[in-house]
Amino acid sequence: MRSEPQASPYRPDPLIANLSDWIADAVRAADFPRHILRFRNDRWAGAVGLSGLSDEEWLRHFGHFDPLRGNLPEPLAQRYHGHQFRNYNPELGDGRGFLFAQLRDGSDRLLDLGTKGSGQTPWSRQGDGRLTLKGAVREILATEMLEALGVNTSKTFSVIETGEELWRGDEPSPTRSAVLVRLSHGHIRIGTFQRLAALRKPEEMKQLVAYCLENFPGPLPPEDAPGRDEPAVILLHQVVERLADLAASYMVAGFVHGVLNSDNMNISGESFDYGPWRWLPLWDPSFTAAYFDHSGLYSFGRQGEAIHWNCGQLAVALRQLAETEPLVFALERFGGLFQSALVRRFLWRLGVEPHGTETDLALLAAAEQHMHDAALGPDALFFAHRGGRNPPEDEFGALLADYQPVEGEADGLWSEAGPPTLVIEEVERIWAAIDINDDWSPLADKVAAIRQLGQALGEAPVAEGHFAQNGSNSVISPMP
Repeated sequence: MRSEPQASPYRPDPLIANLSDWIADAVRAADFPRHILRFRNDRWAGAVGLSGLSDEEWLRHFGHFDPLRGNLPEPLAQRYHGHQFRNYNPELGDGRGFLFAQLRDGSDRLLDLGTKGSGQTPWSRQGDGRLTLKGAVREILATEMLEALGVNTSKTFSVIETGEELWRGDEPSPTRSAVLVRLSHGHIRIGTFQRLAALRKPEEMKQLVAYCLENFPGPLPPEDAPGRDEPAVILLHQVVERLADLAASYMVAGFVHGVLNSDNMNISGESFDYGPWRWLPLWDPSFTAAYFDHSGLYSFGRQGEAIHWNCGQLAVALRQLAETEPLVFALERFGGLFQSALVRRFLWRLGVEPHGTETDLALLAAAEQHMHDAALGPDALFFAHRGGRNPPEDEFGALLADYQPVEGEADGLWSEAGPPTLVIEEVERIWAAIDINDDWSPLADKVAAIRQLGQALGEAPVAEGHFAQNGSNSVISPMP
């Protein structure tokens, strides 16, 4: 079973203020005409000591953005650069969001409360700084499902409808508006380092490396790693490990993020910022989420390649502080770490004990072929064969028959007619109920079903030495 987030008292710790002279701009939230509370995540509010807020207090802090006690006195819109679909853009930054507060959870992790749709900033680039209500609903669904499937993800903390009419080219307009607050393990991006490298700011880069090592701790590099005592090298090793695991977790979840630009890559290894995401309806490595991804750069099967490429951009930025050889050594670990994470996560979701041999890799390859031949998606595969049950009459079934279910595996959710899914038709059905009838019950029912799935799956396994946290067409091919 999955443990609930650990309850904690409210402990403000706005450490980003030490870097605020060069990492961000102070901003003000938009003055919205209405504030209707649509979603509050009390599971995670308890983890940061905020579940005791009344609805009125919640609206005051997360709709009007009155500062939390002892926290940042004013919001900060962060500055960064980034590669967007492999094109470098130096004009980026928080254009419709800001960092609102920092606080500690029950595990002593430093967490951020950041926004989406909170108004214009110096980095809005002619945008209105707003978020559609549909976009907020989609982010609730994405973060809840990813958390259930063991992906290291931001948590949708709050959604407040704000009473404005927005015009968008990619959904029927006018459409309703909202402001969203997410709870994240940091908002430092690969693009944050790219900006400092482009501006030739080595002293600020050293400060940022130290901030990340202190607040997003991880294991030391392997004993044979060159430069393993250098802060910049240690950080790159840790980011490579985290992002290799993130890439693997997307594949096992059957999830397509859609916009894996370097400004969307969190140094903590946490997935965030959900726009045109999709879950696979059927197994298809070429499946894309974004209608504007014409080349399939961020297609399902290329997500490992894309994330590895972004790690390379961090290495380029860190060349201001370290030599090339130790950084290349760290990058070259990605393929093996990715493959190990795939096996670990695949067997966890399948509910079987690992063999610890090449048989595990063979099982993954056979499962991929089975999904292709039977026109299945990952949700259907893992549900039908959880615990090794119902082995099909093919190579996947023959291999699966030799695996034992995990200890304590019971029927529970697996005796239902099918698993909770988030294919696009289901998402649109949930939104239509809200849009047409202002009926929020399908969303509430889906969130409850997703959380039941998370309880049934239990905690996702992590690599030894890590903290537990709530190009190729084959998912098992090592990355370049």
